[in-house]
Amino acid sequence: MAEKQVVAFGPFKDFIADGVRVGDTIHLSGAVSVDEQGQTIHAGDIVNQGKQAYANISTVLEKFGATMDHIVYETLFVTDMSAIMGGEEQMGAFFGMRAEAYGGNPQVSQSLIGVKELVMPELLIEIKAVAHL
Repeated sequence: MAEKQVVAFGPFKDFIADGVRVGDTIHLSGAVSVDEQGQTIHAGDIVNQGKQAYANISTVLEKFGATMDHIVYETLFVTDMSAIMGGEEQMGAFFGMRAEAYGGNPQVSQSLIGVKELVMPELLIEIKAVAHL
């Protein structure tokens, strides 16, 4: 087995790794909209929660010497599908934010999954990603 590199620096570092690299693949834990103390930010706003989650993903990738361009797959878990897919306005706002996070049209495989709840009741979205160097 290839050597494993673990990055754990966030507010939950004592019990979860932010990312694990094995060989040329990086598996990132689900990113959510929390600050350095682990408190939810942007409650009630899925677009800004998504923006913060992507910013957190970018920070983890940087610790491995990677960027958003290295992401090959992402899974988005959302508690309210209509907040993203509810109409042109919602889709435009959300997918516009996503494109901005990637610096343009993301060339990434994706799954979008509706869930009943996430780890904190204020969270509306969690993004899990896999990157390949």
